[in-house]
Amino acid sequence: MAAHSYSRCWLHLIWGTLHDEKILTSDLRSALSGYFYDYAQKKGIYMRINFVSPDHVHALIDLPRHLSIEEIFHLLKGSSSNWINQNDFLKEKFAWAKGYAGFSVSHSKSEALVRYIANQEKRHWEMSFKEEYEKLIKKHGLIIYKEN
Repeated sequence: MAAHSYSRCWLHLIWGTLHDEKILTSDLRSALSGYFYDYAQKKGIYMRINFVSPDHVHALIDLPRHLSIEEIFHLLKGSSSNWINQNDFLKEKFAWAKGYAGFSVSHSKSEALVRYIANQEKRHWEMSFKEEYEKLIKKHGLIIYKEN
């Protein structure tokens, strides 16, 4: 047996803006998408696709062996909020919401998820981010906790 180590762990990552505010402009969304690809590559993360909406982000990554899911979110959310604020893209200070969702994806289903992410703009003509998020949480057998 060869002494090589291999892994393939596709993850669908989702996170939103603080208070679900639709504050990411079209120009910022485009720049932020490119930022995510470049930053992920620098950190050894293969990002297959991402889509930045006015109030949230979807991404499909291959989880590298040297990082946890929590570390991935910390890196992507932390670095991007700093980048947005340092470059004065918005008048007010920007922040992502504290929470996130990360779902494992079968390799055989990864192309379907790529299409799902690519069609986000069309999808949100029919359903809000909150509705989509709750639907995904339930689909994956998780409980939605309501804030008081």
